[in-house]
Amino acid sequence: MIKTAITEMFGIEYPVICGAMMWLCKPELCAAISNAGALGNLTAGNYETEDEFRNAIREVRKLTDKPFMVGITILPSVRITKEHHEMYVRVCAEERVSGIEVSGSPLDKALGMKNLEALKNAGVKLFHKVGSVRHAVHAEKVGYDGIYAAGFEEGGHPLDDDVTTMVLTPRIVDSVKIPVVTVGGIADGRSLAAALTLGAQGVMMASRFIATRECDVHEKIKQELIDRHENDTTMICKTLGLQGRALKNRIICEVLEAEQKGEGIEAIIPMIAGQRIKNAWEDGSVDDAPLMVGQSIGHIHEIVGVRDLLEKMHDDALAHLKKASSLIH
Repeated sequence: MIKTAITEMFGIEYPVICGAMMWLCKPELCAAISNAGALGNLTAGNYETEDEFRNAIREVRKLTDKPFMVGITILPSVRITKEHHEMYVRVCAEERVSGIEVSGSPLDKALGMKNLEALKNAGVKLFHKVGSVRHAVHAEKVGYDGIYAAGFEEGGHPLDDDVTTMVLTPRIVDSVKIPVVTVGGIADGRSLAAALTLGAQGVMMASRFIATRECDVHEKIKQELIDRHENDTTMICKTLGLQGRALKNRIICEVLEAEQKGEGIEAIIPMIAGQRIKNAWEDGSVDDAPLMVGQSIGHIHEIVGVRDLLEKMHDDALAHLKKASSLIH
């Protein structure tokens, strides 16, 4: 078995973590991933009330006795407010969840050190998803337990520094003493092996988990990810200071056209609204919403069960590490 600081920290079999995904990282998928030996993710933004969020955490615990992460994204949003973020943090501390993935603004700057300290006092492990060395150094300084080094390849909202995984992971590993997890371009055992050789203690992936039997998304979406390639994503919303990577489709072309015309957030927000995405995941309307997936879709070739995916990732990673070591004479 591959043992790292991440497997030891959480007591898990595989150094693999599911990343936050709006509307998809719900109790069933979260528990399935944790039960299979990795770290599942429950995405806080799926829930608008405290009761809904707390009940979701408890539902995960009914489905698994294994650790899992909660994803909290602190970015400008029409639906999710600062009060929501404060509620998510408070509930996570009260429920003593295993860990939190913070994306966007760091907790200390967005919500104050008291919220970060409340989580630390509750034994919650804190990981900040960053795209630069400077942000990683800050996270370590204020007390985070680990770093997600998110390369430009990732789906969602990579930092506009536009640094790739191959460069970013070792740069951050060399700059902090806390464990680093590689994000961006991860989908199989070969990329897991590569991340470990770059100095990471684990990997985080999201897009690959969409094309699993346990993910509650329309089969047309899963098949679309299989049919597409690594060049079938593009960057949007750069003009708004909120760049994101999404699958190329009709609505993404419209967003890019609006940006080229100099249209502002009022014109673009309705095209990328969360409800559009939720509807697309459910009804399979591939062209009607921004599907925020990464370049790793080039490595997605089949729909599999979560357990089979993780077992194969681990075995393939070992095989690639052994193959690389055989070159040493």
